[in-house]
Amino acid sequence: MDLKLKDKVIIVTGGGKGIGAGISIAAAKEGAVVVILSRSAITDEFKEQMKGTKYEFIQVDLVDTDKIKPIVDEVAKRYGGIYAVVNNAGANDNKDLESTSWREFEASLHANLTHYYELAHAALPYLKASKGSILNIGSKTALTGQGKTSAYAAAKGAILGLTREWAVALAGDGVRANALVVAECFTPLYANWIKTFGDEAAQKARISLITDKIPLGKRMTSTEEIANMSVFLISELSSHTTGQWIFVDGGYVHLDRAL
Repeated sequence: MDLKLKDKVIIVTGGGKGIGAGISIAAAKEGAVVVILSRSAITDEFKEQMKGTKYEFIQVDLVDTDKIKPIVDEVAKRYGGIYAVVNNAGANDNKDLESTSWREFEASLHANLTHYYELAHAALPYLKASKGSILNIGSKTALTGQGKTSAYAAAKGAILGLTREWAVALAGDGVRANALVVAECFTPLYANWIKTFGDEAAQKARISLITDKIPLGKRMTSTEEIANMSVFLISELSSHTTGQWIFVDGGYVHLDRAL
């Protein structure tokens, strides 16, 4: 299927690892020009997967938010515009209510939320010109809670709210805003979290405890499944879809997990 993304410029934050890498690869395979903003360097494996595509990697710590606008302006100048931004970078830092100070809470919000706003803000003139798209990668923690991650859940809840706000604010400009809500997807960060449960047997037991609650297939969502929906949502093939929270989660959030 041709998603009509050929030569369209798409900025993906955290686009070199995990879900972000999947989105970058899927968009590049559709012929898009993918510009990756990430704190971590991209790997040789990722470079190999992107071979033959049009992409650029810019290493930047998005927590240093003032660096975002100059980068966006330079990207737009170099390529002649921007069609879409995918806000993906972030990490569940497990800042819980009991032990997290308000200063730590605010720092976590900044690390997981502020750059979503600033990237959309900086790219907005170019998105209006292209009648483009914003995609925010969210988390089920905003809707289900997790128990020990107040700051991350707050950031992800705000992201869902901003998605609806931006959809309303930009409808008259022909710019769409949607969110993709991730539940259980085995990313490198997720793998590191699983390791905290102990030895290999303990890790497998924890994974089984999670996958047993995923109604469709009793398995985790793959990064490719997240990526496929992501590129569809930013493409013209979803041209009348805006303000939506799309769940690619095997029914985790909305179906009875006792199934």
